[in-house]
Order: sequence, then structure tokens, then C-alpha cells
Amino acid sequence: MSDDATAPWLQLTLEAIDHPPDQLEDALLQAGALAVTLEDAGDQPVLEPAPGETPLWAHTRITGLFDAQTDIEVVKRLLRRFLHTPELPECRLTQLEERDWVRAWMDNFHPMRFGQRLWICPSCQTPPDPAAVNIRLDPGLAFGTGTHPTTALCLEWLDSADLADKTVLDYGCGSGILAIAAARLGAKRVWAVDIDPQALLASDSNASENEVEDRIELADPAELPAVLSVDILLANILAGVLVRLAPEFGQRVKANGRLILSGILEQHTDAVQAVFSREFSFGPCQRREDWVLLEGVRRAR
Repeated sequence: MSDDATAPWLQLTLEAIDHPPDQLEDALLQAGALAVTLEDAGDQPVLEPAPGETPLWAHTRITGLFDAQTDIEVVKRLLRRFLHTPELPECRLTQLEERDWVRAWMDNFHPMRFGQRLWICPSCQTPPDPAAVNIRLDPGLAFGTGTHPTTALCLEWLDSADLADKTVLDYGCGSGILAIAAARLGAKRVWAVDIDPQALLASDSNASENEVEDRIELADPAELPAVLSVDILLANILAGVLVRLAPEFGQRVKANGRLILSGILEQHTDAVQAVFSREFSFGPCQRREDWVLLEGVRRAR
């Protein structure tokens, strides 16, 4: 990292007034925030919680950290889409200088294992198991390092799947972590799509770093071939967006192919599954914290 103090970071702060704090937090991460913090905006103490509770303040302020080169207007447009609102909550943009805590946060990003053979490792650290499937990935401009429960659920599913000679579509690829994992775990061909140009740039760089760029095709969703259908479609996107994409996903998955949906809060599970059940048969869902992964099989057309 540079030692000059020319404000290499942008900080976007939102007030949790019309949206729950956890929804704003996840929207910021989906929009590319490197880190998100929550703080009390009204100087209200939080008393000792009951077991299992994680209380927040009545008035919570949520702040996302972005690289200085980030186009904040693109971020705001993504936030409006993720939050399903024409207007964002009250927000404030500030610039931050380089600080030691940024370096410390990077240093604390350690190798993580998903399933039996898959590891996500920062480039500055030695993989704990050199014989495993090790993916080199650093926190960056796009969502997805494996720390979020929805990403972890998808990575564990990929680790357990037989991907040999399979075609895969990673819809909403973010950092490219799922597309890269699929390629490293044996997929024959992977398409990775995202509406955010920064995500495609990050995915391209990460694919090259992991030497799978020859098997990953990057594109805006509008650029996908109309006739493309795949064995496996992965989508780690918020529930409202998944529902809107249901007709396209039905066309993109081959008969008897797999549909993996994550990014779903537990309370939205039934609504999402009901929309997709017209064309897919679902087994039991997988849960982590408040999040759910659904696995569907495409019925024969």
C-alpha cells in the first residue's frame, strides 16, 4: 500500500431509517464495499442482551469502505437496485487517508477452508495445505472473499459437487470467487457475469492470478449468448433480484441441471422457492446464521 496521504479510500455512510441495518449492510457488501461498520447514531446504550440476541440501536449508522477509484454513482445505483427503492436513505460521502488499521485488517484476513479440499488464501500467506485446491484471493473492489455466510455456503456446495466436464454459470460473479472455485474444482467451462464493470475487472484479475482465465468467460448479462444453457447455475444475489431473474434462470439450466441460489435471508426462503418451483424441484435447504442456500434440479422440458 502507498504511504502517501492522498485519501485513497472513500467512506459512504447511510442512516438506517427506512431499511433494517442488516439489509443496508448486505447491500453495501453486494455493491463492492471492502468492509462495513455499524455504529450508534443516537448515543443510545445497548444493555446486556439475552442469550442468542444481537441487539442494535434504535438509530443505526452503517458505513461502507471503498477504494478511492470506485465510481460512487455506480455504487448508489446498485444500492437502489438491491434495496428496491427509487431513493437511497440519507447518505454522506467522505474521504479517508491511508491508516494502519487498513493494513491490520488485510493482515487479519487468513486462509479459510470450505468443505474437504477447497481453501481461499490471501496472496501474502502460505497455503496451510499445499496439496489442497488453493485459491489466491485478496479483499478488493468486488464482493466475495468467502467471509460472508452466503459465499461460504456456495463454496462448500462446490467442494462437495462433481464438476468434472460440467459447464457452469456464475450469475452475479462479484470477485469471481465462485467461478474460479468451479474452474479449479474441475469444471470444463465457466461463464461469469455481473452488471458491475468493476466486478468483471476484479474477476478477470483474480482468474489470471489463479491461472484459470482460459476456462472463464466474463461478460455483462446482456452479452450472454441467447442459446446458452449450462449444467450448473450459481447465483449468490439478494432474494428480490433472484425472483426477477427466475424466467431467465429457467432457460439457462439444462434439463436435470442444478440451480444453486444463495443470498437469501431465511424469512424469504418460501417466497423464493415458490417462484422457482414451477421449473425446479428442491431438496432441503442449507442454513448458516440467518442465510439459506437452495439447491434445485431442472425438470425435463
